[in-house]
Amino acid sequence: MLDQLLDLVRKNSGDAIVSNPAIPNERNEEAIAGASGSILNGLQGMLQRGNISDLLRMFAGQGNGTQAVNAQLSGGFIQDMMSRFGLNQQQAGNMAGAIVPNVLNEMVTKTNNPQDSNFNIQDIFNKLSGGQTSGFNMQALLNKLMGGKLDLDKDGDTDLQDLMSLLKGGNPMGKVKGLFS
Repeated sequence: MLDQLLDLVRKNSGDAIVSNPAIPNERNEEAIAGASGSILNGLQGMLQRGNISDLLRMFAGQGNGTQAVNAQLSGGFIQDMMSRFGLNQQQAGNMAGAIVPNVLNEMVTKTNNPQDSNFNIQDIFNKLSGGQTSGFNMQALLNKLMGGKLDLDKDGDTDLQDLMSLLKGGNPMGKVKGLFS
């Protein structure tokens, strides 16, 4: 997954990194690798903090999930680029705005394309969780979310309580032990 993420960042880094005078040309690859690492670390951090609902909403193509993930990842990305390259907030923010949403959109598109095996929702969550989701059918969960059938607490939305109910309880899709405890 890291190689595919690196390729997406490289593809989307044109003006933001490669043509950016604030990043010396000899450090372009370092900036691309740093951007990829920042995005991956941000996704892992979201999962570790129990923010699985926004991640799933993003992969389901729901705008509120994509916006939430983009906002969280962009913040970390900005801080990382400022500390690595001495950029100011605006320069790093411009980089994040040009790279993060495009990479996330392509990840979602590729993940939801059955013809593209480079991004697989199960593999993504296994990597992000350090293997803790390996016994859980993430595609089935995503399908339920996309079909609006995941409001287990009947409060009108799919949220962390619904997902935790699935993950902690005895459910037909399987469960992830210790992921949220």
